[in-house]
Amino acid sequence: MRHIFIIWLLAVGFSNVAVAQLDSIQKLEEVFLSDGKLVQYAAGSKVEQLNDSIIAKNPVSLTGLLSFNSNLYFKENGFGMVSSPSFRGTNASQTAVIWNGININSQLNGQTDFNTMNVTNFDVIDIRSGGGSVQYGSGAIGGSIHLGNSLEFNSHFDNSIRLSYGSFNTKMTNASSSFGNSKFSGNVNIAYVDSDNDHKYLGTDRVNENGEFDNLNLNVNLGYFISDNDVLKLYHQSYNGSRNFSGTLVAPSNSKYEDENYRTMLEWTRISGAVSSKLKAVHLHEKFKYFENKDNNIFSFGKVNTFILNHNFNWRLSNTLQFRSILEFNQFNGGGSSFGDSERSAFSATALINHRPSKNLEYNVNVRKDFTSDFNNPLLFSVDAAYRVSNLYIIQFNGSKNFRIPTFNDLYWQPGGNLSLEPESSYQLDLGHNFRFKSLNINLNTYYITTKDLIQWRPDNTGVWQPINVAKSHSYGVELEGQSTLKFRNHTFTFSGHYSYTVSENLETNKQLIYVPFHKGNLSMAHSFKSFSMFYQQLFNGEVFIIGNDLDGFNVANIGMGYELNKKGKVGYNVNFRVNNLYNKNYQNVALRPMPNRNYQILTTIKF
Repeated sequence: MRHIFIIWLLAVGFSNVAVAQLDSIQKLEEVFLSDGKLVQYAAGSKVEQLNDSIIAKNPVSLTGLLSFNSNLYFKENGFGMVSSPSFRGTNASQTAVIWNGININSQLNGQTDFNTMNVTNFDVIDIRSGGGSVQYGSGAIGGSIHLGNSLEFNSHFDNSIRLSYGSFNTKMTNASSSFGNSKFSGNVNIAYVDSDNDHKYLGTDRVNENGEFDNLNLNVNLGYFISDNDVLKLYHQSYNGSRNFSGTLVAPSNSKYEDENYRTMLEWTRISGAVSSKLKAVHLHEKFKYFENKDNNIFSFGKVNTFILNHNFNWRLSNTLQFRSILEFNQFNGGGSSFGDSERSAFSATALINHRPSKNLEYNVNVRKDFTSDFNNPLLFSVDAAYRVSNLYIIQFNGSKNFRIPTFNDLYWQPGGNLSLEPESSYQLDLGHNFRFKSLNINLNTYYITTKDLIQWRPDNTGVWQPINVAKSHSYGVELEGQSTLKFRNHTFTFSGHYSYTVSENLETNKQLIYVPFHKGNLSMAHSFKSFSMFYQQLFNGEVFIIGNDLDGFNVANIGMGYELNKKGKVGYNVNFRVNNLYNKNYQNVALRPMPNRNYQILTTIKF
């Protein structure tokens, strides 16, 4: 890998020289977000952005936000417990989570626990459907979730405090501050969540035992112009959490899980003329301790430190043609009580071309090659295009080859690790139809995904769970979503909905994969009038196949209302009240793990 790293350094140096040699004819165009390729090189991909008003209706849980406002299905082991997504019939390890342009999926299990991600830590949340391994690496097979932080380079000083209390003694405190001027910008956010989580098990005389959890999130983002064309940005995020693992209907639990995640990225952006350059140095740290019995100090543990150097070079050759190269070097160092000391290094080179040959047509051609110390990785590619048929109708197309390499747990976990695993490889086709009317937007997508060497954990003849490569699987389906906004005098009505039909089969058995519903849908309605607002959310998950049985589907709804006080003053107050599981439904997202009964939450926000 040493010679590859030297090539990387030379390439970075060459591109920076190229930037420096161009005459400076414009200021920095983009200083707010760290992942420009999501917008610039995704014409044929389905990308949905969740705006501030949607995020405000689900202010704590990223799981709740995405369940009620996207086509993602979540397998959640109870309120506040481990939560993993299923994107177009794929599993959690095949959904990439991107933090300010960097893939942050765990090197231990290949996933991101969405109940460890506090919504208030992010300014922008995007959902990109379909394969994205060319741009975002291992795991971006079903889709990717993009979590971004913005920096405002203008004179401002804005602060807010959020206080929340709800059922099961659930408390949330959040404080944030944003400040800056034309040269310097920063924002800080700290959030603490604590819950006894002792909800009822509906239909029984029992309550959820051993479900307590608390976590602390810290987010710091800073930016500084070192010249008219150069800006340095620092992003940092810390998470520390402790939660007891709830038992099931048939087995109690006395276990506890502690985990921590630290993410730090230093980014130098330079734009000069038609050329831009981004150099990122990143450190990711993840660590966990698992206590089978929380009453003693015996635990298992695992940790990984990841070091990343990433260079983006973008050259706008003309008003209709641009080229981007991405070079990235990764070093992973892990250790744990169940898999010993492990390490991995990886280098990737990516080339992206964006061309707009006419006013109505735009397309991208992308290619990527990875070099990993312990696996041979395939050449990846993607092609996508968008054609504007009329002012009301746009057709999109994308096709891609994607991959996922086995994680440390897949390879080395004892007992069960499998050193004979092969990387997953996947092909995908996606056709989208976008209709844009004055007050109504409709998106319809159909897709097909075929995956070879799918990695699944299964019990062997002795009952030990072990990962194996399934010969082949495929997923296909339909996604429909719509949004509408109507305004009448001082009244604003907004409606949004999603529906997905998903078939995801093991082609050896011709059976639906576990925890993939055929049908999933949601509907949201909101109304605002002057200082008053209210909303209603409905979520439907169809039945899912589990080992040896089926798990019933469910309908669950939330409702809320809010009032803004002192709207025009220097200090603003906002009070919100919501009811979760409005109809008090008895439902399970994971077999034998009941979700909370009807519960309440009150939230106060002070802005100054």
